[in-house]
Amino acid sequence: MSASDLAERYGRTKKRSRRTLILAIGFGAAIVIIFGAWAIWVGLFQPTADVEYQDVGNSAISSDQIMVRWQLSVDAGKATKCAVQALDANFGIVGWKIVSIPASGTRSRTFSSVVRTAQPAVSGLIYQCWLS
Repeated sequence: MSASDLAERYGRTKKRSRRTLILAIGFGAAIVIIFGAWAIWVGLFQPTADVEYQDVGNSAISSDQIMVRWQLSVDAGKATKCAVQALDANFGIVGWKIVSIPASGTRSRTFSSVVRTAQPAVSGLIYQCWLS
């Protein structure tokens, strides 16, 4: 049995190698095209509004209420919502409130909100803000 017979028997012919190479190149090109389309979709077609928030402080009003103050920076004309939470001494959430913030002509503003609690709170903070 010759070497060419063995190569043909086990699928190692030049024709088979060329077909495998073409399939590998086609698969690689498809991956590059899909990744490129995803990168363009994520980079260009997503909203560019930027929402930034930072805790300013908190103060206990009573055993079942705490006032939380925070600063919100968002593009002018964008309405937002913020989740405010109250924490106990063990960092457990004992109060939670969603606050709607109307659109404004200024980018940065300071807010305060009273959160009712189930147990005495020692801290209050802004959890997250998003466009509404």
